[in-house]
Amino acid sequence: MGDLRAAEKEFEHSVRTRALPFARTHVVTLGYLGAVQARQGQVEAACATWSRALDSMDGIASGRVQDTVVQMRRALRPVLGRGGRVAATLDQRADAMLRSVG
Repeated sequence: MGDLRAAEKEFEHSVRTRALPFARTHVVTLGYLGAVQARQGQVEAACATWSRALDSMDGIASGRVQDTVVQMRRALRPVLGRGGRVAATLDQRADAMLRSVG
């Protein structure tokens, strides 16, 4: 609906309350949170959030999780062109993760 701040707040709440019992949902929510942060220009926060998502993916085989990584890489593309080292490292990790499951 366009209210990125409210979306960020709700995703943060979900991340805090649903970690372990809902691992796949947790990863997907971290992906959404990172996307909202990126859309607000918070590239460093988005990269940190997406890094947490990648860290949490171990052992989860899910199409939704894979889609989360694909969407993350799409959102990172504009930053990669400007030489963002953190974003480049994150993109390499995401690429490796996709290769390992694909």
